[in-house]
Amino acid sequence: MTNETIAQNTETEQSGTMSNSDHANNGYDAILLMSFGGPESKDDVIPFLENVLRGKNVPRKRMEAVAHHYYLFDGVSPINGHCRELIKALKIELENSNIHLPVFWGNRNWQPMLADTLTEMKNKGVKKALAFVTSAYSSYSSCRQYLEDIEKAQKEVGVGAPQIDKIRVFYNHPKFIETNRKNIEDALATIAPEKRQAAHIAFTAHSIPQFMSDNCAYEQQLNETAARLTKEFNQHPWQMVYQSRSGPATQAWLAPDICDHLKALHAQGVENVVIAPIGFLCDHMEIIYDLDVEAKKLSEEIGLSIVRVKTPGTDALFVEMIKDLIQERLEPSKPKAAVSDSGPYQNACAPGCCPSGGPSMPAGPAGRP
Repeated sequence: MTNETIAQNTETEQSGTMSNSDHANNGYDAILLMSFGGPESKDDVIPFLENVLRGKNVPRKRMEAVAHHYYLFDGVSPINGHCRELIKALKIELENSNIHLPVFWGNRNWQPMLADTLTEMKNKGVKKALAFVTSAYSSYSSCRQYLEDIEKAQKEVGVGAPQIDKIRVFYNHPKFIETNRKNIEDALATIAPEKRQAAHIAFTAHSIPQFMSDNCAYEQQLNETAARLTKEFNQHPWQMVYQSRSGPATQAWLAPDICDHLKALHAQGVENVVIAPIGFLCDHMEIIYDLDVEAKKLSEEIGLSIVRVKTPGTDALFVEMIKDLIQERLEPSKPKAAVSDSGPYQNACAPGCCPSGGPSMPAGPAGRP
């Protein structure tokens, strides 16, 4: 474990070792924030992308093209900074709710690496932890792969590695919906009143290969979230679209692409579009490059006005939702909140759920927070 990793996780702790009272919370004695990870300097970019792409058949030229996106921002993805801020906000929310558990942080692809974090948790006496993964939906890349990474990290740590239970996906949690609704409302308010009602809403999420989508509920869940949100904005035409695909042109991925959609709307005479990235929880490279650079540049070229909706980030209501998800696992009798016909998702994923569905493919790098 690097000194940097120790410092980052020590900052999140609330006590040095676990006390007996900590085991009253349905056996859980810690919280783990799991995320994708991202580079924080130009020197980090290539090693980070090599971690993301390890074992995947992605040409070197493609990796170098993606690296250029990071270099435009001095090699820094906002995602690690977001995780630090989210941990600070979550610790306050948990303390205010009398949940006295330390919070640790481990990434899949960059420091602090998950195996290092589990080693530190083991050394601190953690036996059983709840993991909040920074993804609201079910798919191989946003759910199953995290479970595989947990298992791999546990094997690296060896005997005494803590048990890690992943918190359920929350695409239809009322506080997730409300956070996005508020952000969409704020974006619409920036459009001149006389043009606001005609504005289109484009809901975006990371595209995945069609064969992967066919084996999970990702697309269905996204459509549920979008449909629920549009009940609040029913006067606005809308569509679920996708972004950040990275596979070969010969392979089917979820579509339409956001840029193709913007061109089509412009051809129909649409003047204003609100882009709501409901598939993402915070700003990272797929937001700041794919939307704030690439989609914005296209819109300026064709004369289309776009407004990009904020991601949930560290919004107070979103942080409260994370606390609620933790609390429902600490207190099993507590009702589980959901606002769609499908109801709350199960706590434990079924064995083999959300398989990759075909050849090993990255979710993007793309997949590039």
